[in-house]
Amino acid sequence: MEKDDVRRTVAQACRVLALAGLTEDILGHVSVRVDDDTMLLRCRGPHEQGLLHTTPDDVREVRLDGTGDPGDGYRAPHEASIHAELLRARPEVRAVVHAHPRHAVLAELAGLPLRPVFGAYHIPAYRLAVDGVPVYPRSVLVSTPALGRELAAAMGESDQCMLHGHGIAVVGTSVQQAVLRALALEELARWTVELTGLGASPPDVPPEDRRELPDLGIELNDRTMWRHHLARLERAGLAVG
Repeated sequence: MEKDDVRRTVAQACRVLALAGLTEDILGHVSVRVDDDTMLLRCRGPHEQGLLHTTPDDVREVRLDGTGDPGDGYRAPHEASIHAELLRARPEVRAVVHAHPRHAVLAELAGLPLRPVFGAYHIPAYRLAVDGVPVYPRSVLVSTPALGRELAAAMGESDQCMLHGHGIAVVGTSVQQAVLRALALEELARWTVELTGLGASPPDVPPEDRRELPDLGIELNDRTMWRHHLARLERAGLAVG
């Protein structure tokens, strides 16, 4: 895929996250690996309007070591190390999402475990619960390589991590996969918070039902769902030109 196409996809990803409520105003960012030394990262420019209005021009090539200048008055976000250090630590990862979804932060602060209490309702979210969601226990701005490495160590081999009092970091083999995992994680957290508010504590999905909840595959989980979210952008007048 050409870099211009990748930039457009990252811009779409930022708008999808914002429209779904996983980011507020200018907070959060998405990246994709270019090679072992560089990434394309949603940066902040002189006319910043927030993630909901991200354009391909906002997506700039940034070195993983933090050197260099994105150009045209742009700067990498303070937490570029989240992306750089996860990409360094996980060669199989191609894309990283960092966002501040409300229910994920609430659930983590309240110490609520994200349990697999539903199944066919949302199988990707169910599978995240089964796999488990680790927590990075520090409420810091992940603004240095050392802190980025701490986060990467806390995440381990998982594809998602909660950042205490902060937000989430999610990885994927594509931008689309990382974004959809972030959306699934927030849905899981939303159910957790709302069930707790109802005073309910349903049991986990039993083993005999788990066997009937397969991974439905990349075509449905990623490609079809991605088209759905792009259609939502278009309907809202937010399609990336």
